[in-house]
Formats: sequence, C-alpha cells, structure tokens
Amino acid sequence: MVALIALGVLLLVLFMCLVTVQQGTVAVITVFGKYRRVLRPGLNFRIPIIEQIFKRISYQNRSIELKFQAITQDQANVNFSAMLLYSVLNEENQTIQSVAFKFVDERSFMQALIRSVEGAVRAYVATKKQSEILQLRTEIIFNVKEQLDKQLEGWGYHLLDLQLNDIAFDEAIMRSMAQVVASNNLKAAAENEGQALLITKTKAAEAEGNAIKISAEAERQAAQLRGQCVALFREEVARGMAVAAKEMQHANLDASFILFSMWTDAIKHFAENGNGNTIFLDGSNDNLQRTMQQMMSLSQQSSIVKNNGDK
Repeated sequence: MVALIALGVLLLVLFMCLVTVQQGTVAVITVFGKYRRVLRPGLNFRIPIIEQIFKRISYQNRSIELKFQAITQDQANVNFSAMLLYSVLNEENQTIQSVAFKFVDERSFMQALIRSVEGAVRAYVATKKQSEILQLRTEIIFNVKEQLDKQLEGWGYHLLDLQLNDIAFDEAIMRSMAQVVASNNLKAAAENEGQALLITKTKAAEAEGNAIKISAEAERQAAQLRGQCVALFREEVARGMAVAAKEMQHANLDASFILFSMWTDAIKHFAENGNGNTIFLDGSNDNLQRTMQQMMSLSQQSSIVKNNGDK
C-alpha cells in the first residue's frame, strides 16, 4: 500500500516536472518571483513548486485596428482608420525579459502602443495643412515608424507595418473639397475650350491668309498672261497691217482702206460683245473723215517710231 502511494506521488511529481510549450511561443520561468530562464517550444523540464511559469509569450505577428482623430495646422479635423502590425523583436532572452516585465499586463502595453501611434500621427499632421494630408499618406507612415521603432525596441517589440486604410475629413470640409474640385474642373474645361477656339480661329485665319495669297498670286499670273496676250495680239496686228500695207502698195491701192477696215471690224466687235448695251457712234461723213485722219496720223507716227528704232 505504501509502495503504491509512493509510486503515485513519484508519478505526480514527474508529471509536474514536465512542461509543454506550444510552437510560436516561449514560457518565462521565475524562481520565487525572480526571472530564471526561458522555456522554448517543445517538452521542457522544470522543478515543481520552485520554478513557476510567469508568462507565456507569443512571438507571432499580431495586428490591431485603430481609429482616431487629428487636427491639421489650419484647424481641420482628420479622421484616421489604421491597421497596426507588430511582433516580438526576436527570441533572445534579453528581449523576452523586456516583453515579460516592462508592463504590468497586456492591456497596459496595448494602451501605450495605441497612444504612441496616435501621438506620432497627430504630431506630424499638426505641422501640415488640410489640403496636403491626402498626398502625404506614405510620409505619415514613414514618420511614425521612424519615431516608434526605437521606442518599441526598448519594449521588446518591432513595428512591422502601419496601414492608413482611410483618411476622411468632416462633412463640411468634404463638401468644400468637392466644390473646389468641381470649380477646378470647370476652369480647366473653360481653358481647354478657349485654347481650342483660339487654335481654330488661328488656323482659319492662316488658311484664309494662304487662300488670299494664292488668289493674289493667281490673279497676278493671270494679269501677266493677259498682258502678254494683248501684247502678242497687238504685235500680230501690227505685223499683219505691215504686210497688208505692202500688198496694197504693190497693188497701187490707198493704205487708208486698211484703217477703214479696222474701224469697221471694231464696230462689229462692239456689236457682237455688247451684251445688248446701246453704243452711240457718229456715223456722219465729217466724223468718219476725222476718224480716218486720226488713224492715219497714228499710223504715220508708229512708222516713224519703228524706223527710228531700226536705226
């Protein structure tokens, strides 16, 4: 009977000596309230009653959701919704001691962590204006991590990531921001429309100017060609008159007959191309004689000029 009791006591003591530590955690052992050692994952041995498990610490990643408010330099309220990811810095004994004994309990640590993050964000936001905040999401995260990393390392923790999931302003500010965006869009649209109209008018003016230049050049060339045609016509008329005058001299006829023929041809041309207009001519014998004398005088002057030119 005594042997059975002794065996039972021995088995109980042996059972109390064995401690199982789960993967991803460590157990902090104290002896009479003083830190003694750290038990690693797996089956461990301890001295019953003397060695006590003070705390089990997980070094796996942990996350927490945060919602808080900050005030900008121009006194605008900004509402933040953030996710904080952190873990124990490493598995070294010194780090485990810091995690186990820096705070009274887990609640105190969480409160200090949350207030530290909120304070860092608020301090940075207070130096910026409301219009800048939405563009500074990355800068806010970088600033917070830079400030908290050393502090958390002293507590045995490491800030892995901080995500600002949402940045929102008060409803009045959101409405004013929407109005500013709408007015800027209207301004940009008006500027684009004005530039398009200016380009259209500029191109139209350039096209009109080019058309005028082309028309003027064509008119100049046409006038030049008309002048050349008239000159050629007159040259051919003069050559024909010279030939006709020689023929009439050989035939012993009066040269004034050619002038009379030209005058009658001119009247015929007037009649054919007058388009119904009335042309008044003096058909009396005296006027006909005067006209012939004038034409003979012009013919004689042309001959004199030609002979002087040949000399």
